[in-house]
Amino acid sequence: MTETVTTDDGVRLWADSSGDGVPLVLCHGGPGLWDMFPDVADMVDDLATVVRWDQRGCGRSERCAGPWTSERFVADLEAVRRHFALDRMVLLGHSWGAQLALSYALAHPERVAALVYVSGVGIDPVSSWHGPYEKNLLARLGEVPERLARWRELKDWGPERAVLNWSVEFEDRERAIEHAGRMADPWFEINSECSKALNTETKQTWGTPELYEACRALDLPVLIVDGERDIRPRSAVDSLERALPQVRRVILPNAGHLPWIEDPKGFREAVATALRW
Repeated sequence: MTETVTTDDGVRLWADSSGDGVPLVLCHGGPGLWDMFPDVADMVDDLATVVRWDQRGCGRSERCAGPWTSERFVADLEAVRRHFALDRMVLLGHSWGAQLALSYALAHPERVAALVYVSGVGIDPVSSWHGPYEKNLLARLGEVPERLARWRELKDWGPERAVLNWSVEFEDRERAIEHAGRMADPWFEINSECSKALNTETKQTWGTPELYEACRALDLPVLIVDGERDIRPRSAVDSLERALPQVRRVILPNAGHLPWIEDPKGFREAVATALRW
């Protein structure tokens, strides 16, 4: 069921709910992208009431002038929780959305029954992992030289460049373009302003002593889920795992950055564990 969530500053957010059971709220990646979780909702809607939403200024949500800050996005997620009258929820975030979900849990731990942190990059400085990520991205694109050449030729982040870029995220190289094409259907304009601002903020605020200390004090269960073949170094997530007092980690060996696509059985089993906490 599609609904409109109105934030405290009047911005309208697209949201959708399905299924029945434990409240499970999903935070999509980006920043600047949109919800790409219909497969996840379908695979667990017999276990959970699944809430999906597009972050402000992105996808099906209202285009707006920001502000593009983690604090504002945490407030938007709180508006989603209030709209659906959820006392406590299991919160699942993917990639940038994992960072957002962690930020929300640090701000509102009493509202989070459990956190599922999928394909994130930990809490160390961005410089600790971004160089190897860029190297791996170019190496995977270079497996098909025509794709790398076309990717470099395209300057605008339209669907063609996005599909080429997203194709590196899958361990199954034969189906990589197919999987990436599904991510771009339907296509919504990437919010580059949002992406740039939030990535800049992360470079300035991630890796601070205050963040490590806050994670060490986070008193709720956290499940870290990784695809072992993610081109972002999985060692980056070790910093978060070391800091958290209640943490389990599941590594899916034959999956990349979107593990529910390449190992749906293993991913469902992992999420089901968190829903039972």
